[in-house]
Amino acid sequence: MEKRPLVIWDPGRANPKQRRFFASRALYTAYGGAKGGGKTWAVRVKAAGGALVNPGIRILIMRRTYPELEQNHIRPMLREVPREVYSYNGTSHIMTFSNGSEIKFGHWAGEASEQEYQGLEFDWIFIDEATQFTERAFNYLGGCLRGTRDFPKRMYLTCNPGGVGHRWVKRLFIDRDFRRDPENPEADENPDDYVFIPATVEDNEHLLRSSPQYLKMLSSMPEDLRRAYRYGDWDALGGNYFPEFRLDKHVQEPFRIPGRWRRYRAFDYGLDMLSCLWIAVDETDRGYVYREWRKPGLIVRDAAAGILERTEYGEVISATFAPPDMWSRQKDTGRTMAEIFQSSGLPILRSPNERVQGHMMVKDALALRPDGRPGLLVFSTCRGLIRDLMDIQADADDPNDCAREPHELTHSVDALRYFCASRKLLGGAEDGHGKEVTGEDLGRFIFGGEPSGEYFVY
Repeated sequence: MEKRPLVIWDPGRANPKQRRFFASRALYTAYGGAKGGGKTWAVRVKAAGGALVNPGIRILIMRRTYPELEQNHIRPMLREVPREVYSYNGTSHIMTFSNGSEIKFGHWAGEASEQEYQGLEFDWIFIDEATQFTERAFNYLGGCLRGTRDFPKRMYLTCNPGGVGHRWVKRLFIDRDFRRDPENPEADENPDDYVFIPATVEDNEHLLRSSPQYLKMLSSMPEDLRRAYRYGDWDALGGNYFPEFRLDKHVQEPFRIPGRWRRYRAFDYGLDMLSCLWIAVDETDRGYVYREWRKPGLIVRDAAAGILERTEYGEVISATFAPPDMWSRQKDTGRTMAEIFQSSGLPILRSPNERVQGHMMVKDALALRPDGRPGLLVFSTCRGLIRDLMDIQADADDPNDCAREPHELTHSVDALRYFCASRKLLGGAEDGHGKEVTGEDLGRFIFGGEPSGEYFVY
């Protein structure tokens, strides 16, 4: 296949780190670390140059949100690349070159995007600001790196410390801690596939000349941000909402739960995902999350059936806590989802929905007690909850609250919040408007109305 530029295009001069990024032939190449290293420009030049010199290549450029995508890639590329060599479809966000190459611009809206990209094939994929993507998203997009076209398949990533993807990016490209699976060698991560090219603002002479104050701005940041963004220190930021959650303190190897311990369930439900947790509480009121189940696309009856199937025979569950929206009446049927859960054999109790207060209760449960152990531990088999607790971020607008995006991380965390908040109900609750609920009103609150005997039949 002939590979030659269609036109003479001078995108500008690359610095030595950017040239290393352009020349990398690894399956996964990550570029960045500190801010100001010229990452986004490098993505645009590599992608457009690759489209020009490789007729027929299919390229995908991803950002977390569409406004970021438009501002950092679409508008600059439409302006920088010679107009005579491409056409642009604003509906599909595809830049089509006259040699048959394509660049698709995409943004990742969590699990909903998996349907959008299902079955699509690309030769090169760029994930700009990869630490804003979950490991699930990274792996899913890696599945799109395929096709019968005669091009080496590659993924290019740019990144700074911090963000929801901090942990997996650091593991693969900084710590080079690669997974091995003796039972499934095909799933092993090959160290030769991963290359990291560190860069700092000093590598970007153009930025220092045009914006000399940028260096001063980075240097005046708080200590942890300065270390991360000025120098690219990946140990400066953990980036999650639950920094108190630590694998060595909170993850417990499974053991047989004593029959005398109280057991509970708590779940978050939506058609996009059901996440259910099983929690045991010992005599000292210490909790153990010992089982989890999550599955998308379940109607209420199937969700109830799945939870009951995964509750072992003879396992006595004291209560199942659920989000308050289960008691909202459906316009088409006039019934609540709580009623459907109950008629399906799974009575549920309504949990308080104060987000910040509930998350503070989770933090309180994770805190270490005088004996040096936390008030809440998680079995190592509950990998989804462990991952979500480590990855979920603080809300950008309210640092006291958890972020609501990416939504795929919130389900199990919300389920844990419902459990921790509901365990405080005996001491009173709030009705969602700041009014304390106690006495007889408390019973109506947790049952979503007048309780009936059916609620106590499991």
